[in-house]
Amino acid sequence: MGGNRALNLNPPNADLHITTHASDWLWSAFSVFGLSLLVMIGLDLLRPRGTRLFHQIAIVILATFTLGYYSMASDLGATPILVEFRGYGSDPTRQIWYVRYIQWFITFPLLVLEVLLATGLSLSDIITTLFMCIVVVISGLVGALVHSTYKWGYFSFGCAALIYIWYSLLIHGTRTAFPAGGVLRTGYIRSAGYLSFMLITYPICWACSEGGNVISNSGEMIWYGILDILAGPVFLFFYLWHLMDVDYAAFGFASGRSTGITQPEAPTAAAGEKSAPPA
Repeated sequence: MGGNRALNLNPPNADLHITTHASDWLWSAFSVFGLSLLVMIGLDLLRPRGTRLFHQIAIVILATFTLGYYSMASDLGATPILVEFRGYGSDPTRQIWYVRYIQWFITFPLLVLEVLLATGLSLSDIITTLFMCIVVVISGLVGALVHSTYKWGYFSFGCAALIYIWYSLLIHGTRTAFPAGGVLRTGYIRSAGYLSFMLITYPICWACSEGGNVISNSGEMIWYGILDILAGPVFLFFYLWHLMDVDYAAFGFASGRSTGITQPEAPTAAAGEKSAPPA
């Protein structure tokens, strides 16, 4: 199996680590993300030029997930940290997967950006919300790397930033004037509600794994893997399906400039006439 080979070539570096079954699950999740990435690339190529922004953001997200799960399935990207709870006698070390937080540092703000671009929120509101996404990820990473109970302070900071994100998605975003009217508003409310519900589950998983050391590393991988699949490929295809019938011109922006269009040459002045000065 792929898990046996990965753990043999890259031995675990902590007392509490993933098993071969967890590595096999991670390889399965990697396959899901890789296949979703290929499908998203195909859907992107089928769209006309200038209407690919949402699909290309989704490609970046899925590519990042794919790289992250390849690393974790290979038992790479983790560091040993002493655990605090669970009464082991002497404190053992637990694998903390910093590569997961690098992955979330990219994917989490882009997922929120993907949704907020469909609203009438101002640029300053969107940037502030994306900053709060970064605060959530960094707070989770620093808290996971802290051995003492001070980790729960970082957990609280992350939850406070998450509340602001929920406000932007569920309240502030729904009160704006949507570019495409009622069709886009309905799709946004469904997608924002789905994403907001998924965001509730991540702090619970963190508290049971990196925070409180309640579940094993293998259970952590299964839990996070299911959440990432639901918040990644499942959400993206669900969201883009709602945008399928929306006129892209209603957003007021284009994903890129069309190539191959030449500008007409300026007419030459007739003999004896002065040419007009350039504008």
